[in-house]
Amino acid sequence: MLVERITVKPDVCGGEPTIRGMRITVSQVLEMLAGGMTAEQILKDFPYLERADINACLEYAARQAAHREVLLGK
Repeated sequence: MLVERITVKPDVCGGEPTIRGMRITVSQVLEMLAGGMTAEQILKDFPYLERADINACLEYAARQAAHREVLLGK
C-alpha cells in the first residue's frame, strides 16, 4: 500500500504527515501539485523523493477526503 510511505512522528514537522519520515510534508507536495507543478518537476526539485511518494500523498488525501464525521445532537 502506498499510504504506508506516509509517516506521522511527533518530533518531525510538528507531527504533520510526512513522506517516509523526511521533512517534507504531504501538504507541501499536494500544494505543489495544486499549484500546477507536475510530478516530474517535483521529482527534479526534490531528487530524494520517488514517484511512489507523490502517489502516496494523493492516496492519503483521497482517504482523508472520504473520511466522514458524524456529529451527534445534544
